[in-house]
Amino acid sequence: MKRGGFGMIQVIFFMLILSGILSISMKYASITTKQTEDLYVKEQALLFMQSAIELTLLGISSHDYNASGFINDIRVVSDDKRFIADINITDYYIFGINLDTEASNGMISLDIVVETNSSHPKNSRKIRVSKRSLQRL
Repeated sequence: MKRGGFGMIQVIFFMLILSGILSISMKYASITTKQTEDLYVKEQALLFMQSAIELTLLGISSHDYNASGFINDIRVVSDDKRFIADINITDYYIFGINLDTEASNGMISLDIVVETNSSHPKNSRKIRVSKRSLQRL
């Protein structure tokens, strides 16, 4: 009876190849999970940005310019304190005439930056979204 030891070497070689393939697939799975999480947080930041723009327009429309002048900077923090929006009003374009309605009296140029709050426990990575917008008042 001849017993060969070559079968054991083949099994060990096969297990090494299989473990290498599994470790590579686990690495790519973790990268995909991080990318999906980043996309989800970015979409939340973009939705919060739209809300911050609307809140800014509401604040500007109810502001008394005669008492304290123009508003230049507004900071909006989300209810769960996960996002912070810094809004810089760069230019006012006020025409002094009614455009379409009595409430419409000009346009403003906004620079909006939304960042994740680094002190929030759910934010593992920093996400920053910026936008320049021209809005009608």
